[in-house]
Amino acid sequence: MQAPSVGGVMLPRGNGETIRLSRGASLTDFAEKINANPASLVAVMMNLGEMVTATQSVSDETLELLAGEMNYTVQIVSPEEEDRELLESFDIEFGEDEGDEEDLVVRPPVVTVMGHVDHGKTRLLDAIRKTNVIAGEAGGITQHIGAYQVSTEVNEEERRITFIDTPGHEAFTAMRARGAKSTDIAILVVAANDGVMPQTVEALNHAKAADVPIVVAVNKIDVEGADPTKVRGQLTEYGLVAEEYGGDTMFVDISAKQGLHIDSLLEAVVLTADASLDLRANPNQDAQGISIESRLDRGRGAVATVLVQRGTLRVGDTMVVGDAYGRVRAMLDDNGNNVAEAGPSTPVQVLGLTNVPGAGDNFLVVEEDRTARQIAEKRAARERNAAFAKRTRRVSLEDLDKVLKAGEVQQLNLIIKGDASGSVEALESSLLQLDVGEEVDIRVLHRGVGAVTESDIDLAMGSDAIVIGFNVRAAGRAAQMAEREGVDVRYYSVIYQAIEEIEAALKGMLKPEYEEVELGTAEIREVFKSSKLGNIAGVLIRSGEVRRNTKARLIRDGKVVAENLNIEGLRRFKDDVTEIREGFEGGINLGNFNDIKVDDVIATYEMREKPRV
Repeated sequence: MQAPSVGGVMLPRGNGETIRLSRGASLTDFAEKINANPASLVAVMMNLGEMVTATQSVSDETLELLAGEMNYTVQIVSPEEEDRELLESFDIEFGEDEGDEEDLVVRPPVVTVMGHVDHGKTRLLDAIRKTNVIAGEAGGITQHIGAYQVSTEVNEEERRITFIDTPGHEAFTAMRARGAKSTDIAILVVAANDGVMPQTVEALNHAKAADVPIVVAVNKIDVEGADPTKVRGQLTEYGLVAEEYGGDTMFVDISAKQGLHIDSLLEAVVLTADASLDLRANPNQDAQGISIESRLDRGRGAVATVLVQRGTLRVGDTMVVGDAYGRVRAMLDDNGNNVAEAGPSTPVQVLGLTNVPGAGDNFLVVEEDRTARQIAEKRAARERNAAFAKRTRRVSLEDLDKVLKAGEVQQLNLIIKGDASGSVEALESSLLQLDVGEEVDIRVLHRGVGAVTESDIDLAMGSDAIVIGFNVRAAGRAAQMAEREGVDVRYYSVIYQAIEEIEAALKGMLKPEYEEVELGTAEIREVFKSSKLGNIAGVLIRSGEVRRNTKARLIRDGKVVAENLNIEGLRRFKDDVTEIREGFEGGINLGNFNDIKVDDVIATYEMREKPRV
């Protein structure tokens, strides 16, 4: 088959070979794979109706379109696979315990508490930790991911359990899913008086997707109307069969408020871990794990809460967390105490990173600072390219007509800053899922952790963006700069308030819909001729009122003979007036329209904007 020719240059044509490219790759990356000139691929894309530069990050669809034209098959490498290949290039194996069986030691189970909002998840963690988390949360809602470790006694042996505290409401679905993936066991909290609710099922599905065993905590057994048996029956429909019914799921009836049977729940977690899981790790290797939460602290810089999954993390280690890296200056446990090292299943706060990593980013310890920097920079470049590719809007022939009919797509630009990466990601995810029709697009130009800075205001000025500060304020001269330049900066402490206000703003950007509202009708009793103004109708207002500068139509013998007229002049006797009400007489001038007769009816109306539902 003949190779395609562009400008007389023959391009190499494939035989269906598979080309592996990372998400957000450019035409230059494609050209390197097939040994072609990038400029010629730009010309091919122009022939296909796509304007793309050689170095621009393009979407998966664009890469597939080009590959199909050149008779290649493109395979988009997943971020996980790409990261694994990146680490392998540095001879690093992530997710593997080194050594033999005898090197593995038992580690504590990592537990996530899930369930419907207001079913008592935070109060349960409160009871377990004997501390009051709710008091520090805006609106009584958990805003951040944290991690805590507790001790319990099972068969006269002290056992430790690590809890990952994920926020409870559906707005944080992404964070909850991430919590489940870093987890060994999920505790599903169900209120005995409410039973299974929609978010209960949602949380259950997250736990099943993460393939983790489930322990059910039937809470609020002290409340009137509590029926723990009903909860067991409802969950049977979703595949969770209680042990007393012949199944393998442990159900524990508790009251988080009264502190009833909390020890029994912890024992059930340990027994489930022993029965279902092989929880062992090698503590004598370079540490690896996951970032649970991170924030920017004014005095300490980037602070990341990490969960060590294997190996032992020590002060002085060089670590990479997502696209952040640095030498561990200090570590704090869940009580705020300095610690020198942290073994498997231990959560610690780490100080010393260059920037704030994302919630869910994996971390690993490497030998040299240079290696850490190279890995972090390559990860950052990959994320940046993928983000650029995602931003590209493509219009195909199938939806071109729809876009044209809708008119120019309007866009709301946002800059999101927050006190913790998990909250920022959850807010961004919720905002991007808002559905207010096809006419309005929402775009997050930048998101980050820390106070609103002058560079954020600069970016907002250049792109007409709204800045959202979630549990943070403007730092330094940023507030005065925003006020001076007219940049809209909005501050929130509860995520749902932010979502509601942005949704209202989006609906306000929709092109208004108008409906016709009848104002009044006037019957022509006499026609006066004026050399200056033309014909003037002497009228009696039959209904409503007639106003100057409103629209009108002329009706003769029940038929509309003229549309889209204007009430340009309105008089009562010798005075110009703005309106004449029902039952009164007056004179109406319809501007240049003079075809009026006695007994004609002038019907006036106006177009009013319909409120959006």
